[in-house]
Amino acid sequence: MFFVARGVARLGDTMLPVALAAGLLQHGYGAGAVGLAMAATAAAFAGLVVFGGVIADRFSTRKLMIGADLVRLGTQSFAAVLFLMDHVVLWEICAIGVVNGVAGAVFQPGVAGMVPRLASDLQGANGAVRIAESVAQLAGPAVAGLLVGFASPGGVFAAHAATYAVSALCLLLLRLPPLPQGSRSPGRGASAFKADLVEGWREFRSRTWLWGVIAIWCVYMIAVHGPTVPLVATEVVQEHGPRAYGLVNSALGAGTVVGGLLALRLRPRRMLRAGAIALVGFAGFPATVGLGLDVPAMAAGAAVAGAGMSFWGVMWATSVQTQVQPDVLNRIHAYDVAGSLAMMPVGQALAGPAAAALGADHVLLVSGAMSFVVVIALLSVPAIRGLVRVDPPTARSGRKGIPGEVCAEKA
Repeated sequence: MFFVARGVARLGDTMLPVALAAGLLQHGYGAGAVGLAMAATAAAFAGLVVFGGVIADRFSTRKLMIGADLVRLGTQSFAAVLFLMDHVVLWEICAIGVVNGVAGAVFQPGVAGMVPRLASDLQGANGAVRIAESVAQLAGPAVAGLLVGFASPGGVFAAHAATYAVSALCLLLLRLPPLPQGSRSPGRGASAFKADLVEGWREFRSRTWLWGVIAIWCVYMIAVHGPTVPLVATEVVQEHGPRAYGLVNSALGAGTVVGGLLALRLRPRRMLRAGAIALVGFAGFPATVGLGLDVPAMAAGAAVAGAGMSFWGVMWATSVQTQVQPDVLNRIHAYDVAGSLAMMPVGQALAGPAAAALGADHVLLVSGAMSFVVVIALLSVPAIRGLVRVDPPTARSGRKGIPGEVCAEKA
């Protein structure tokens, strides 16, 4: 059920950039507007996810996740109505994005804590979930391109809303094992909430490899990922149409499937070092678009980028889940996500002005070059490149009370 929930949710999320780019361009907006619409969600999410982590450690994560899905079901249904009625105002789309970001901030911290409760082999589980999300990413943009071409962007938003309904239903039907022994019962009141927040920060700060990656990732979001997403969407849609963008993004999804499969098979002793090396491949995504290559070449670059990003993602998620104790995992994951994404809205918001000043192709080429700089920075930190994997006892013998075949099925 968790596997399906994550895959379906990812399907909708990968449809959204196509809908935003095509819909806003149809209504006379440009790359800057697309970047702002994406940045609205990212900013709200990054700004509040730390508080979401504290809440996730204090209350039922499943109920919080279901509630967040229902909120986004409502907002995306409303967005679908706006686009179907041709009543599209940028500030309204940004406001919807902010609400979605808040809901995502409540939802996301629970994801990290769910996997250790459902699976004995964390790397295998993360790889399986990554593959589910990757298959969705493979299909989502193509479906969105077809819906835009044969229907309208409003139809894509309606389909996106439906994916949140499916995710909420799967989470509602999910049967969770008991919390691990030793999990604390959080205190009540504002002082206890603040103490939980401080404790999470203390745990985060004490791990050099953790905050080191996040610090470098801030640069990555400003210079690489932040501008790449809106500029690639805008450039490909304007030059080749929404169907071509759907093809390129589907190639990105195919690459992430390959990366997830590799992560299921390969068990490097130094996971972050191996993941950082794989991350070199992301440079192919912005570089091929910036060079103005044809659609097959852009699709090939996107596939390589997806494989590298997916492999890194599994190595990173497994490192966090195995190196951090369960009672603070949601908060640590929240700090991780907040730090990882804090600068993405900055990169997205600056994408339009940078493209206007330098040209979108030059900005994308710089993003490709900065991908190499980020990898070099990651490998230059001893605590990151030298972190040795930890295989908990449950990964070898299976968790008490949960048969191995059940763990595999739930993963």
